[in-house]
This record gives sequence, C-alpha cells and structure tokens, in this order.
Amino acid sequence: MRHSKKCAVLALAAAMLAGGVLPVSAQDQAAPVRTLTVDEAVRLAVEQNLGIQIERINPQIGDVAVAQARSYWVPTVSTTLQNNSQNTPSSSFLSGGQAKITDTRFTSQFGVSQLLPTGASYSLAWNSARSTSTNLFTNFDPLLSSNVAFNITQPLLRGRTIDSYRQQLQTSRKDREAADVSLRSTVAVTTRNVKNAYWDLAYARENLQAVQKSLDLAKRALADNEKRVQIGTMAPIDIVEAQSEVARNEESVIVAEAAIKQAEDRLRALILNPSSPDFWTTSLQPSEPMPFQPVTVDVDSAIRRAVASRTDVQLAKNSLEKSDINLKYFRSQVLPDISATVAYQSNAVGGSQLSPLTSFTGPAGPRSIVAQRGYGTVLGDVFSSAYPTWTFGVTMSYPIGGSTQDTNLARAKLQYSQAEAQLKNLEMQIGTQVRDAARQVVTNAKRVDSARAARDLAEQRLAAEEKKFAAGIQTTFFVFQAQRDLAQARTNEIKAIADYNKSVVDFEAIQDTSLSGNVVITSAAQGTR
Repeated sequence: MRHSKKCAVLALAAAMLAGGVLPVSAQDQAAPVRTLTVDEAVRLAVEQNLGIQIERINPQIGDVAVAQARSYWVPTVSTTLQNNSQNTPSSSFLSGGQAKITDTRFTSQFGVSQLLPTGASYSLAWNSARSTSTNLFTNFDPLLSSNVAFNITQPLLRGRTIDSYRQQLQTSRKDREAADVSLRSTVAVTTRNVKNAYWDLAYARENLQAVQKSLDLAKRALADNEKRVQIGTMAPIDIVEAQSEVARNEESVIVAEAAIKQAEDRLRALILNPSSPDFWTTSLQPSEPMPFQPVTVDVDSAIRRAVASRTDVQLAKNSLEKSDINLKYFRSQVLPDISATVAYQSNAVGGSQLSPLTSFTGPAGPRSIVAQRGYGTVLGDVFSSAYPTWTFGVTMSYPIGGSTQDTNLARAKLQYSQAEAQLKNLEMQIGTQVRDAARQVVTNAKRVDSARAARDLAEQRLAAEEKKFAAGIQTTFFVFQAQRDLAQARTNEIKAIADYNKSVVDFEAIQDTSLSGNVVITSAAQGTR
C-alpha cells in the first residue's frame, strides 16, 4: 500500500512538471502586482473599506435625529383668511328684520405659537374682521374689529427641568456621540484586521520561500543520487525515495501557493474597492519582511488606558448617561403637574357708527352715520391697549395612589443600578483581556527565540547528516528526515514571527476597542412613557 502511494505521488509530480505548473502559473505572472507597506494597507482600508463606509453614515443619521428633536422648539406660524355670508329668517320682532337678516363677515388671522426649551409654551395671535349686517340692532355697519391675544403657560414642577421633548433631544445627542464612538471602534477593529491580514500574507509568502528551499534541497539530493546510480555506487531502487521526497515538497509548494491566494483575498476584501475593475486580479505584495522588534509591555499603563478610553467603555458610559436622563425625566413625572398661565388680550372696534334706533315697531326709517372710525384708529386702540384684558391662573393635577409614573421611576432606578454594575464588570473584563494580550506578546517573543535556535540546530543537523551520507556511513532516510525537520523548523520560525507581530497588533488594538465586539449597556426605560 505504501508503495502504491509513492507511485501515485510520483505520477502527480510528473504531471505537474510536464504541465509547467510549478511554481507560479503564467496567469499569476501576468496579473498586476501592487506592492504596499502595512501603513499603506491601513490607509487604503480607512478610505475604501465597506464596513467603515457603512459606519460613517450613522453619525449623519444621528445629526438628522438631533435636528428632528430640535424641531420641537421651532415656532409655528399660522394664517387664516375666511369669508362668511349668512341669511337668517326673522322669527320675532327682536330678530332685527322683517323677513330675513343678512350677515357677511370677512376675517383674517395671523398667529405664532412655540414650545420653549424651558418647558413653557406661548401663542400670539392677531385677528381682524370686517362685517356687515341688515340687523336693525347693529351699531356699526360696516363693523371693523381687531384684537391681539397673547398666552403663555409655564410648568412649575412636573416638566420644568425636563420633559419628553428635552429627554428626546438629550437622548438623541447621546446617540450621536455613540455613533462617533462606534465609528472609531469600527476603524480600530478594521485596522487590526488589516494588519493581521497583512502579516498573514507576509507569512504565507515567506513560508512559500521556505518550502521552495526544501524543494531545492530535495531536488539537489535527487540529482546527487542519480549521479551515484550512474557511476554504480547506488542501486537504482534507492532513487525512488529521493523522487518521493521531491514529490512531497512539490505538494507543499502547491499548498503554500494556495495559502497565498487565500491570504490575498482576505486582505483584498479589507483594503480595496470592490467596484474597481482589477479588484480580483491585482496581486498584493508586502513590501517589507516580517520584522521582529521586541517591544516593552507595560501592563498597568495599558489597563489604565483601556479602562479610560476603550470604545466599549465609552459606549457603556454613554448608555449609562442615557439611563440617567431617563431617570431625571421619570423623577420629574412623579411631581404634581402645576402650571402657571398668563393671558393678555387687547380689543378694539370701529367702522361706520349708525344713529340710535328710534322705534321697535313699524318700518324703521333710514339711520344716519354719526361717526367714522377707520381701521387705523382700530389698530391704534389695539396696540395702545385701550381695552386690555388680563388673565392669571394656576392649574394643578396629581394622581391619587400609585401611578404609571411611579412604576416607571422604580424601573429606571433598578436599570440604572444594573448599568453601573455592568460597567464595573466590563472594566474587570478589560483588565483580564489586556493582561492576556500582553502575555501573548511575551510568549510569542520567547517562541521566536526558541524557533530560531531550533532552526539553527536543524541546519547543523542536516549538514552533519549530509556529511555522514557522503562518507557512506548514513542512509538517505536520515538525510531526508533532517531535511523535513529543517523545513518544519523554518516554517515554525516564520510562524512564530508572524504570531508575534499579530500579538503586538492585538495588544495595541485591545487598548482601543473590544476585539470580540462592542459591549453596550442598554436601558429598557428608554422610550417608556
């Protein structure tokens, strides 16, 4: 069975060599190559990443929500023009006419009303009218009338410091701040993902170089064995093991090339614009090798920074502040509803004043005009407050027994306490996460040193085995085993360096945001009325 497996591997290797597949296809060589540093990759992601573009819309939506909440305090202007004609049948001698009474009236109204940020509301209206009538009892024909009315109502307890409109405005502002924090979190997470994808691609390319070196060693051993077979110092059957080793390394090269394509796709999806025509054909090439620069890890300073400025902490505090807004609102709602009202009105009339009526029976004679009061005189009386009317009042309402406001307040208090506890729990979790990320940095740094030492020893062992084989005191099995161990040691070293760089990226990112998603403290009291 083992012999048949070797034969299958040799057949696969022969087919690949005949087809010219290794190491890179002609299509890959013709694809456009984009060389970039890790900083350039991050810059492209900030500009073109779809997740960031989606998240950038949320602050704009927040601005619209704030503007909508502010619109409650926008003054409302109203204007009305109306003409009315009414014919009333006469039903008694006091109706003012023999058969019917005809009244016509044209009115105009202009008003302004507004809700003030103090919770007060006011209305100002200016009304004018011109009316004519065939009623015998009218004193003016036509009659000109005008008045100015002003009314203001101010809550004294409930709704004085906060009401539903101010609650919504303050909450929408907090939502707007949360949108900025969420955007910063998305940028931080995307930056971390881009850097890690960049180092994954760098690892995949360097790993390809490592397995290609192993392939070169296997091919060199195969060539040496073929020469030994030709001169008669080695049996032809012994060359099969060398051919099998070449085929195994060629398979590793194929797998490494596929890993590069996968890493390119992951990085491409993070930094390039999908609408560009060469999105799928561009080959990404890291311009810098994977560095190993040990950094100093200050765990205490990192924890303090994360607790103070991490996005999930800021979102949790933002949600706690929203709960506090709701708590203030519900505290205001349980107070008695006491409002003070002040109203003012100035009235005036004018027109053509008729002579007094002389008889209630029989046909009335013509009535003469005894005085004329024009519209200007009427307006003068209105704005000089010739006939003012003042009204002062206080209204009060209060529920007897338990109310919905009391239950809402009790719920808001419990949710606020819960949010405080959740925030403390989050801060504790952050300390654990930062310590673990710092531990990974230290561990991976030690792994790099260990992997480098192992790779150096593997190189020395291979050199020793090759010398023993050349002297005839060792078989090819031990040479190939040493080659495999060296290939694995090189891969382990490259992997350790990649993991170290990724752990440094994670340690920096975890101080700015949660790597497993934002933790948001929600308040069920929000929206309860």
